[in-house]
This record gives sequence, C-alpha cells and structure tokens, in this order.
Amino acid sequence: LVSVTAGRTADDLESHVAELRDLARSAGVEIVDVVTQTRPRVDPKTVLGSGKLQDLMIRAFQSDIDLVIVDQNLTPTQARNLGARMELRVIDRTQLILDIFAIRARTGEARMQVELAQLQYLLPRLKRMWTHLSRIRGGLGLRGPGETQLETDRRMIGRRIADLRKKLESVTRARAIQRRSREGNFRVALVGYTNAGKSSLLRALSGADLFIEDRLFATLDSATRSVDLGEGFETLVTDTVGFIRKLPHHLVASFRSTLEETVNCQLLLVIVDAADPAAEHQLQTVEKTLDEIGAIDQPRMLVLNKIDCVKELAERLVLTSIYPEAVQLSAKTREGVEALDNE
Repeated sequence: LVSVTAGRTADDLESHVAELRDLARSAGVEIVDVVTQTRPRVDPKTVLGSGKLQDLMIRAFQSDIDLVIVDQNLTPTQARNLGARMELRVIDRTQLILDIFAIRARTGEARMQVELAQLQYLLPRLKRMWTHLSRIRGGLGLRGPGETQLETDRRMIGRRIADLRKKLESVTRARAIQRRSREGNFRVALVGYTNAGKSSLLRALSGADLFIEDRLFATLDSATRSVDLGEGFETLVTDTVGFIRKLPHHLVASFRSTLEETVNCQLLLVIVDAADPAAEHQLQTVEKTLDEIGAIDQPRMLVLNKIDCVKELAERLVLTSIYPEAVQLSAKTREGVEALDNE
C-alpha cells in the first residue's frame, strides 16, 4: 500500500491508510508492506518522489510483491510511469473499490451498474494498455496494430457503455413505477458509511433474513422491507449502498437509480458506527455524498449504531454531548431499537 500526505495531517494520513487496509482486505488482498511519504503534493509523474520510489522498488523486490495499491487516484500517466518503473501491476484506490464492487455485485442490476462504472474508468486509460504493441508512424494506411486495436476497443467500449445506460434507464423507469405504487406509505431510507450496520439495523427492525457480513460493501443492492411500528402504523424502510470517503464519481453516477431511494423518501436515518474513532469523518463523508446526490433537503435522523461496542459509560456520555439528538442503539443486541421505533 502506498500513500502520500499531499497536504494532509499525520492523523488524516493514518486514517486514509487504515481505510485502504480495510478496502484491500475486503478485496482479498494480503498486505505485505505499507509505504508512506510526507510531501506537500504528489509528484505529477510518479506520485512519489524519486528517492521514495527507489525505496519502494527495492522493498517490493525483496518482499516478492506482485501488486501495488496507491491511495491517491492515479492519472493515466502516473499509472503508466509507475507500472513501467516497477514492472508490477499498479492500481489506485478507485480501481480497488471498483474491483470490490465487482466481487460483491449479485443481482443483474448491480452487475450492470458496476460494469458501467468500470468501463467509464477504463476508457481514458486504454492507451497505456497497448504500449507493448508496435506503432508504425507514417502516411496513410501505415498505422500500427496497437493504434488499430486501440480504436477498435474504444468503439466496442463506447457501444457497451451506451447499451448499459439504455438498460439501466429501463431499470430506473421500473423503480419509478415501484415508488409510485408506494406513495401512500411513509418511506424511510437507511444511509451511512459502508459497514456501519445498515443491513443489520434493517433486519432488527423488520425481522427479515438479510445477507450481513463484517466487510466493506458487503451488500450493493437496495432492500426494502415493511416495518411494523405498532398501533396500526407501519413504514417501508430501504437499505442503500454504503458510502465511503472519495466514493468514485463513476460509481455514484452508475448507482444513481439505487441512490434515488434516498431522495424520494420522507426520512433519512443516517447510520454511524459509534465505536469507530473516525466516526465524525465518516459522518461528514455521508453528509457530503447526500448533498451530491440531491438529498440536501431531506429530513434526517442520526443513529449511533454499535453502541454495545462502546463499553465505558464516560465514552457514551461524550457521544451524547456531541450528538444530543442522536438515537444510540445496537442492531446486534437490539439495545435501543425500541426507542428508535418510538421516534
């Protein structure tokens, strides 16, 4: 794993690297080494400075590393230069997240959304993938096989992107019809950082049997369940895809039809992992993402989940002072879930 401070504080860097570790583990990667560098900005050609890059190359060779994951989003030039210098596969944070989404996608809709995001990410980077083929420079009719294949691939990817967009538009229309059929119901959406416990909370509220795993982006497909609030009242609660710091914009665009559930509900339950030291940063990320997808004016209620992991009374009192309006609960032990129903 490789990360550069690029103006961030040491604490911010540590937080980013910790999240990158979680992402890598979620993708099944065995982490061998972590290389960080403190510098005001990333090198425009190789991200790292020349000395640190040389150190990385030596450490990679000594540890028999076959993959380098860079926390910063790489430009096509940076990815090409790093790959050529190290003679290793080099990917960035965005590509890692895309790979995780590809692993997690289960339904046809999720697979289409992920493929669309992957192709949009790949298209501007095709050029560096064909550098191993000869390019004959000259007059008309003398283009090399690399350029010919590159143009062919671009056309194929362009057609596939158009096809996926058309299919997803059809899914969006179907979702709109479903939403209209639910207009008489009070609708709630669970939103929050990935692995904050949204699916666990939906299961605790509805009693439904949902897939739950302690990993980032364990579920990508939204699930809607009816929740009985007692005294003849019920609501429809929808679990949505988790957010993360710097969620790739291709994914936000591809999953827009899924995320629209948050814009068309009457209440957002913003779920935060109360036991996570980076809870405040995660909440800021969620708020920013909600604003980006057009849910800026939606009524919101803050829910501090996993409160059972906050053992000390003093720590709970601190949470109460920081977030006085929040509901504290544990979807796992059901502590505080009844209080949420009453709210």
